[in-house]
Amino acid sequence: MHTILLLGGGKSATYLIDYLADQAPIKKRKLILADLDLLALQKKLVGKPNTEAVLLDAQDEEQLTALIERADVVISMLPAFLHPKIAKKALALKKHFFSASYESEEMKQMKGDIEQSGLLFLNECGLDPGIDHMSAMKIIHEAKGAGEEILSFKSFCGGLLSPENEDNPWKYKFTWNPRNVVLAGQGTSRYIEQGKLKFVPYHKLFKRLDTFQFEEIGNFEGYPNRDSLSYRSVYGLEKIPTMRRGTLRREGYCKAWDIFVQLGMTEDTYEVNLPEDFTLRDFLNTFLPYHPSDPVEEKLTEMFSDLDFPTFEKIQWLGFFSKDLVPLTKGTPAQILQRILEKHWTLAPEDKDMIVMRHVFEIKTPQGMKIVNSSLVCKGQDSVYTAMAKTVGLPLAIAVDQFLDGNIQARGLHIPVIPEIYIPILNSLAESGISFSETEEVLASS
Repeated sequence: MHTILLLGGGKSATYLIDYLADQAPIKKRKLILADLDLLALQKKLVGKPNTEAVLLDAQDEEQLTALIERADVVISMLPAFLHPKIAKKALALKKHFFSASYESEEMKQMKGDIEQSGLLFLNECGLDPGIDHMSAMKIIHEAKGAGEEILSFKSFCGGLLSPENEDNPWKYKFTWNPRNVVLAGQGTSRYIEQGKLKFVPYHKLFKRLDTFQFEEIGNFEGYPNRDSLSYRSVYGLEKIPTMRRGTLRREGYCKAWDIFVQLGMTEDTYEVNLPEDFTLRDFLNTFLPYHPSDPVEEKLTEMFSDLDFPTFEKIQWLGFFSKDLVPLTKGTPAQILQRILEKHWTLAPEDKDMIVMRHVFEIKTPQGMKIVNSSLVCKGQDSVYTAMAKTVGLPLAIAVDQFLDGNIQARGLHIPVIPEIYIPILNSLAESGISFSETEEVLASS
């Protein structure tokens, strides 16, 4: 009997837990679910045979080691900074390791030892990264197999609200880690366009936008992710003239968010101590120039000459012109902003989220240039069974299932960019309602 150890049972693990738990009695496996909230874990496993809930403090080295020793496969859904620690223990104890998170430098340093141990360590097998890799590689390998040349590849993804639940001016609520949303894009984004390197500093990021239109769900805009250049080698497109990856938001979001960036509200490098009676209006005013009589609204308008009504409305809706007290008086500006946003951007029980992804390829063929658009739209059921949880958890669950079934023979350190891994996962995802629609347009050669 194979034993699967799943570390972390938070919101993004809902589908992952259900899939593995449902498979456990059928395939004579055992699932051990370990996290800090034992009662919550037990509720998730009610009526599911061959499962066990365990209270775990990931800092308890002895308990962590004992749990990993019991497993054949270790899955980490803990915070990303803990992955290298878990991976090192899994390697020392000769256990296979899976995660949905980015492959860290620490993980890459283990590559030789992983290969020598005959283990599979699979990372970036969730949504973004994960499904984006797999769906892109399918098209890339098909094009190369046909002798075609890929000249441009752009890929954008976003976790948003389903249109029927866009009940605020931002058309956005948190469907993922709020802190990651607030700190998104900090640093310098890098990509290549028509053979020219492009660098976008943080203070310009939310002005450098692409626009995308999806049938039935409307228009979106995308800002560049931090590093698109490294993916040229990942995808085997080292000489591609254009490659850009980014994040999708509804139209108008980025212009309003840029207000916070320019003011300094997303700054996370220093801490402030505010008076107990400090209001949201006071907090906004802290980042505006002093004037003895001008109100906050007027100073904001003077500072941002292109401040239109839709943008003003977004700031107003969050309460920044009100006398509501700030929810946090000690912390970095980013931490205080996050707490303010959490009051307004938390999913209601009935809210449905939505994952939107778009790949755009320009491919040179014997018949001429071909434009390939590959699109994914996935909607959640409610605030528990979210599209985010589904698209993060199911690829990982399917990967573990396929591996234990013997359908994935690969060993070593991998992300899902080889056919042996991505083909069975994409096929299973399609059966679960996560599938891409593709359109092609051939531009006749002159």
